Amino acid sequence: MAKRILVIDDFADVRRMFCYALEDTPYKVDTTASGKKGISLHKKNNYDLIFLDLNMPGMNGVEVLNKIRKFDKDVHICIITAFYQEFIEGLTIANNKGLKFDVTNKPISLKQIAEIAEETLDGVREFN
Repeated sequence: MAKRILVIDDFADVRRMFCYALEDTPYKVDTTASGKKGISLHKKNNYDLIFLDLNMPGMNGVEVLNKIRKFDKDVHICIITAFYQEFIEGLTIANNKGLKFDVTNKPISLKQIAEIAEETLDGVREFN
């Protein structure tokens, strides 16, 4: 069975970029524009990897991270953001609570997206 990836980002172009980067991989990729929908999809589909944006309307990425970690401590969450500094306080609190996640800065290349997925889902990459 193919491993599953969820991309949560409010920008359609970013979601399309992730799909394009992962189209020649063996992974099944789903996307959503909202954190709330992302949480619902993960509860339903139990993804193996979640790429998560921080700066989103409604529920930001730190809130999504906290809600997902309440019911799933193990899914690999890779935060992809250009707004790391704006969310440093929330991320520091999440880290101090023992919530596992990685952070990668935007812009990110197609090759980097595919490498993160492969390293994570093939067991090479571990949480920082």
